[in-house]
Amino acid sequence: MEDFKAIVLFSGGQDSTTCLAWALERFAHVETIGFDYRQRHRVELDVRPLVLNAFRERFPKWTGKLGEDHLIDIAVLNQVSETALTRDVGIVMQANGLPNTFVPGRNLLFMTFAAAVAYRRGAKHIVTGVCETDYSGYPDCRDDTMKAMQLALNLGMDTRFVVHTPLMWIDKAETWRLAHSLGGGVLVELIRDDTHTCYQGDRTHQHEWGWGCGQCPACELRAQGYRQFATLPAAAAPTQEASNG
Repeated sequence: MEDFKAIVLFSGGQDSTTCLAWALERFAHVETIGFDYRQRHRVELDVRPLVLNAFRERFPKWTGKLGEDHLIDIAVLNQVSETALTRDVGIVMQANGLPNTFVPGRNLLFMTFAAAVAYRRGAKHIVTGVCETDYSGYPDCRDDTMKAMQLALNLGMDTRFVVHTPLMWIDKAETWRLAHSLGGGVLVELIRDDTHTCYQGDRTHQHEWGWGCGQCPACELRAQGYRQFATLPAAAAPTQEASNG
């Protein structure tokens, strides 16, 4: 039965919500996992249960598939990080060419904990919303990193996890289109109104594309993608079976 079970890394943001819908279309049983590392934008943790409840209420075809949610406390990551996502500082580019929103080791820890939970829960598939096409240059979001993590996790836990990255090669406009292809206007509305992606944790300003400050890199990418999605003729959504298996 494990071949039909998946764990989705679910932050409460646009990308992970789209990945959750993607997984629910493909697997018989889907559980979610989120992480509290005392992030500056920890309002995302507040919206997670609201989004999950909205899935259960608005998508009857997925209700029976959506299983337990796991929220993992990894405050230690905050203790070893000096970044714009863990400290009240401005978002700037660093000398190494990366924005200071990059939290070193974050996705590596996320994947390790997700795999540990998947191992315990008997799930073979791990789904994450990392992307190399429309992102801020984070090295732990790259396809090579995810392939290496899959290999390391399988060797270290002596199992056969499959890491899926459905958004790896698509931009934000295509992510909106993928959401629409999975759940129609209802899912697009849910993502726009209920999820949270803003790095500043701004839940006071609502835009046509969702809540946020409108100025941080996450908001800018989301807004640009939504405008492209909303103004261009509808096109076939991405259909690739993105995984590292």
